[in-house]
This record gives sequence, C-alpha cells and structure tokens, in this order.
Amino acid sequence: MGRRLFVALGISGLVLGVVPAPPAIGTGASLTAVAVSTWQTDASVLGLAVAKGKAYVGGRFLAVRPPGAAAGTHETSRTYLAAFSQSTGALDAGMNHVLNGIVWAVVASADGSRVYVGGDFTRVDGQVRNRIAAFNTATGALVATIAPQVSYRVKALAIGGTSLYFGGSFGLVNGVTRNRAAAISTVTGALLPWNPNADNDVYAIDAADDNSKVYLGGTFAKVRGTSRWAVASVNNSTGALLPFAAASAVPSPSSGCTSRVKDIETSGSRVYFANAGDGWGCFDGTWAADVATGNLVWKSTCLGATEAITMVNGWLFKGSHAHSCPGTFSDGSGTHFLLLQNPANGTLGPWFPNTNAGPPTSVGPLVSASGGSDLWIGGDFTKVNGAGQQGLTRFTNLGPGAAPLAPAPPTLSRPAIGQVKATVQASLDNDDIRLTYRLLRGTIVVASTRVSSAFWSRPTVTLTDTTAPTRTTQSYRIEVSDGNHAVRGGYSTVTVR
Repeated sequence: MGRRLFVALGISGLVLGVVPAPPAIGTGASLTAVAVSTWQTDASVLGLAVAKGKAYVGGRFLAVRPPGAAAGTHETSRTYLAAFSQSTGALDAGMNHVLNGIVWAVVASADGSRVYVGGDFTRVDGQVRNRIAAFNTATGALVATIAPQVSYRVKALAIGGTSLYFGGSFGLVNGVTRNRAAAISTVTGALLPWNPNADNDVYAIDAADDNSKVYLGGTFAKVRGTSRWAVASVNNSTGALLPFAAASAVPSPSSGCTSRVKDIETSGSRVYFANAGDGWGCFDGTWAADVATGNLVWKSTCLGATEAITMVNGWLFKGSHAHSCPGTFSDGSGTHFLLLQNPANGTLGPWFPNTNAGPPTSVGPLVSASGGSDLWIGGDFTKVNGAGQQGLTRFTNLGPGAAPLAPAPPTLSRPAIGQVKATVQASLDNDDIRLTYRLLRGTIVVASTRVSSAFWSRPTVTLTDTTAPTRTTQSYRIEVSDGNHAVRGGYSTVTVR
C-alpha cells in the first residue's frame, strides 16, 4: 500500500518543520481505513488527547462499554472523563474520577506527564475545580496546583511552553476580567497577563510549535477592540493582535452566511484551520497559513461543516460532514464524515472510511487526536464503517488495511484474430487510490495495468489478451490488488476469432 514509505517521509517532514510535497497518485494513506477494536461511550465525545500510552477522552457520556456491546449493555460508569489503552483500546481502570459537568476539551503536556481538561464542571471527586483540572498521567491523581476559578464554560485548551491557554464563554478567571480567553502557568497555576479580550465565544485555540504566537478561533467579531471575525493571531505573552493576512480566508458574516473556526492544528511551519458555516454554500472547509508570515497557503471549499483536524504522519485528517468538494465529488454523492488532505495543497488523499451521525448534533465526528502513529476520533456517531461503534473509534497503521472492492465480470470483445479485449469499471479501495489490475485467462495472467480511482472517479479499465488461442472458447476474469489483498471477480466467456 506504500504506507511504510510515506510514514517515513511524514516523520522526516515534521522533524525538519517542512510541509511534505504532494504525494504521488497511488501513495497509500498513512493509516488504514479499517477501524481497530476500541471501547465505546454512551454519549458524545468532545475532547481527546493521547499521552503516555493512553487516550484521554472527555464528553457528555456517563458510561463506557466494550467494543461490540449494544447500547445499554455491559456498561462501566465513567462520568464525563475516561482513559483507554492506546495499543488495545481497552478501558484504563485506574483513571476513574467523578466530575459534575461535561468535559469539552482535553490536552496533554508536551512531555505527556499531565493531561488538562476543561468544561462545565465545578467539582472533581468532590474537590473544587472550576472548569479546569489537571491529572498526573503516571498516577491518575489530580494536580493540586492547577485549580483556577473560571466563571463559565471552557471549550478549548492548548499548551505553549509553560503556559496553558484556554478559551470558551467565561468572563472572569480568579475574579479578574478575562473575556473568553486566558492563560495560566503550568508550573504554578497562576493567572498570566495574556489577555486577548474576545467579544464572543472562543471555540478553538492552539499555539505555534515554537510558541511564537497563539491562534484563536470562534464566533468573536473583535479582539482587544479591533475587528477580527472568527480567527486571530496573537502574541504569546500579552495577547496583543498580530498581523494575519490569511484571516481573509474566512468570509465576513452576512444574512446568508456565518462561518466560524471550529478547530486549529499547528504543525511545523504551517497552521491549519477548520470552519463550519451556517447557510447554504457558506464556507465549511479547511485552510492553511504560514506561521512565519501569516499568509494564506491554500483554501479548500468543501461543503459540510468541518469540526476536527489532526496531523498524522504527514497527512491532515479531518472530521466533517462533507457532501460536496469542488474538483472531486459533487453534492448528492453522500456524506463523507472522514477524509484526509495533503497539507501542502489541501487536495484529498486516499483514505475513505466513514461514520454516521447521531444525536444531539447529528454532525458525526467532533474531535480527533493522535499519539503519533494512530488517529482517535470522537463525536456523535453510532456506527463506523457500517458497524455499531458509539462515540469513539481509532485507526492505526498496523495490518493490511482495506481490501479492494471485487470487480465485476469483464465485458469481452474480439478486436482482432487471436485477441480478446476485456473492460471493467475500476474498483474502489478505502485506503489506496492506485490499484493493479490483471486479466486472467483461466488461471494464467495475460495482461496487467495500474489505474487510479476514487469514489468520485471510477474510469473504465481495459486489458487485452494478445495471445489468445484462435477458434477456442476461453473464460476471463479480472483480479485487482492493492499490494496486500488480491480480489478476483467472476468469469466471462468468449469464443476467440
């Protein structure tokens, strides 16, 4: 599938801070499209982080259950927060805290020694924790020094150096005015001077990898009294506005369109944004900017709100309910909740698993995170690739991946004496675009070719047997292979000229 090669290239690019060049057509995705065994939740997952071999999961849920278990069966109580093994997906019994409100955001420290959670809660295990708490990943214990008094919901968290940046709907932190964005020290827990002063909710926040600046996204119209619709770049210590020409990617609100930034992902020299719009044709896509210059790099205008983006092994994975992407699939092709993009130019890559969408948002994937070689996805879905799986799923780069769709029996013709031409519609593979097709006369391979296809473009594959025995009746079928799986279709028969 080409997966191992691209994983190596992706890691190199991240180390050097360079965005990878567009992968060649047919390069496999860095993850398989086959979801691996993972526990489930009984309601929405809204926050995710992976650290020290565990995935930390927050949301609306009150119970979790094993993979394959039907809703309401074999449940274990977990109130709004749980942890699972990164390698097996099984519940981590040691991480068991009682929170009294929803968790909206989870982030891990750079060294993985802590996870921070934000949300609506005011108590953890009976101890006061007003909407932010931290846990030691080695012991699972609450961190005593992290206990800011935040007046209302915390929706987003990010780590930059020794600062914990957070955004949401609040107006006070420790009794001090901090409108919807603030920061505390991860060392002492003290409130920091950082104060962007947004005039409306902050949904997303992230710091540049070198902590040179911090990015905000949400529904705000002003930052520090200056007009900045839905997105801003600010100083990492004061919160003062910085120039950010790429913000023009987000249209100003109008009577027919309100587009908001829902997620932000920084990676090396680039920062990526996910947008969700209200109104038909309103900007729902993703876009990328250069961290150093603030200039726009690319903009993808797929329709269907994008809720989550995560960089894994050189690909930008996105959770959305895309139903139209210019240049690829048009409206009416169905809803595609999971896609990946080439971070160099935003084009879609070879990875097409899917979920459905469940209550309360009917959006599907809402959040994602990676431990480096995997992708964890949480949201409102109840199915993954057609099988029951609620709230949480994960994908890895292990195993052979998805198998190609079996081809139909070929249509045969006789263009010349001793020749048989076979045609068939190209197959599909959920984690490969370029597949190998072989024409078999009986059990003998008589022709082969490689063809690229995706669900929005399935060309006709043509293979010709130029050595067919004349005046005999022969049976032909097509084999399609992704390098790990070989699938054969049915036979068609023809009398050779």
